[in-house]
Amino acid sequence: MDRAQRYERQAEKKLDSPFVRPQPKPEAPREYRKVTLTEGLTVKDLAEKLDVKSKDMIKKLMDRGVFATINQTLDKEMAKDIAKEFNADADFVTFEESVMLDAVEVSVAENTTPRAPVVTIMGHVDHGKTSLLDYIRKANVVAGESGGITQHIGAYEVTAANGHQITFLDTPGHEAFTLMRARGARVTDIVVLVVAADDGVMPQTIESISHTRAAKVPFVVAINKIDKPGVNPERVKRELAEQGLLAEDWGGDTVMVDVSAKTGQNLELLLEMILLVADIQNLKADPALPAMGAVLEAKIDKGRGNVATVLVQNGTLRIGDNFIAGAVYGKVRAMFDEHAQLVKEAGPSTPVEVLGLQGLPMAGDSFQSIADDNKARQMASYRQEKLRDIALARTSRLTLDQLHKQLTEGEIKEVPLILKCDVQGSQEALTDMLNKLSTDKVKVRVLHSSVGAITETDVLLAAASSAIIIGFNVRPQREATELANREKVDIRLHTIIYNVVDEIKRAMQGVLEPVFKETYLGTAEVRNTFRIPKVGVIAGSYITDGKITRTAEIRLLRDNVVIFEGKIASLKRFKEDASEVSKGYECGIGIQNFNDVKIGDQIEAFVTEKVMADVGA
Repeated sequence: MDRAQRYERQAEKKLDSPFVRPQPKPEAPREYRKVTLTEGLTVKDLAEKLDVKSKDMIKKLMDRGVFATINQTLDKEMAKDIAKEFNADADFVTFEESVMLDAVEVSVAENTTPRAPVVTIMGHVDHGKTSLLDYIRKANVVAGESGGITQHIGAYEVTAANGHQITFLDTPGHEAFTLMRARGARVTDIVVLVVAADDGVMPQTIESISHTRAAKVPFVVAINKIDKPGVNPERVKRELAEQGLLAEDWGGDTVMVDVSAKTGQNLELLLEMILLVADIQNLKADPALPAMGAVLEAKIDKGRGNVATVLVQNGTLRIGDNFIAGAVYGKVRAMFDEHAQLVKEAGPSTPVEVLGLQGLPMAGDSFQSIADDNKARQMASYRQEKLRDIALARTSRLTLDQLHKQLTEGEIKEVPLILKCDVQGSQEALTDMLNKLSTDKVKVRVLHSSVGAITETDVLLAAASSAIIIGFNVRPQREATELANREKVDIRLHTIIYNVVDEIKRAMQGVLEPVFKETYLGTAEVRNTFRIPKVGVIAGSYITDGKITRTAEIRLLRDNVVIFEGKIASLKRFKEDASEVSKGYECGIGIQNFNDVKIGDQIEAFVTEKVMADVGA
């Protein structure tokens, strides 16, 4: 046998040997698929979702320079990129949504039952919101129905004549309504807008309409005080029609009921209309699911510790359940209803006080019951870390400087604006001009427009809706300015009407640079005036904030409306010229080419500089 034959026979024996490892078959390419991921997922969670081995996942991360263990959490962008490498398109949902999606998959359709609507009453001051709530409470208690006023927890349940339940939230102010929505909570199903028949539509009524529209919640209008002699409910309907709310008997789709909170006239009809609107919405819930809902408020009780008022929106909450409320972990030690009575479980649309939290959540935070105690603790810890990161690197809301970048990246389709003007004519003209700026690519939407100074309410609405505030010939109140700085709300102030339109137009086109940036210096209050021959009127002023410099430009404000804009002619301390005067000191200010200064006016100093706007290039 020659050498070649011998080598061939040895090779055949090796192939037949049981100790020879067969060559692996090439892996078939994975099909492209979609996966749903949740916040705070670990490397192990991602591997299980993508149906790959943890070691392969860790290898992919190492290739990117990330050294992670299987229990380490991943941020959204990293998880999406890794998923793409395994032929998967990842969509992110919140942890609460993930829990509910898993629960719905195993839920039985027959378990869903109609739930009680959750109602918030809003309207202008002295239009009868409190009286309406009080009469409903008294009538309900006198009739011996279950439920009653829940001053104990800020919400209460009422039983209508047909036996159906309605849950009322004791948060009539639109500030509270908007603060909760700013944190992502949509707890209200229906808003009852109370309008007095003798007063008609007032400023807070218009604000309530704007806030409710921004939240996309249906209206029921209660025209109150119809028991007063000489009132005309038709006039109120006409004024509401001007705001875009057309009554059903006028051919519209807004339910309006004439009521009297004093005599109780038509209040049963109002409750019936609320239930009718709720039926149209087809509100349903599954009591068999894990409880989910929203935190209405939270406080520290001296005897009971951390206490949260929770509205259960779906599922059933029971004593002993683990839960997370925002970034706070807890275990239900006890629950109390509106009468401070201990309850063992709470179903959908039920407000309860919960004891057993390890911290204080924020009003509007989501509330989710979780069977796995470790998972609940992990999520609370993850969210607390995220909150710390946000506090260290505060992300700003939408500004005009960021608008072009977001449009380019396809992240925004709408520019929400809040418009405040000095007079009604300017408001109507500007609203019309801004609405006409809408294009196929981006829509300009004026959420709210009114006359007067920029208030805290306007800033809250802007914060909840990521809107930009435009002030025309008006200034923000000091509290509003401080709130806007905290909430990172963009306020743009103008005195020339076409500048407003041009600025929004340039932002939409991405040609904001260069711009003139205004830097606020300080405010002085005019406490006396002196007329000096050949000089003019000198304003004896007290510096209430910041400082006034000799070279600054100034605005003269009367009732927060700009009367004049110009420069300082003279600035004196006693008889001496001064280059600047700081807060807490008095001075005399002469305004160039202007003498109509009155006691009580505000002088606002500022400087302008030409800067290049950052549009994310």
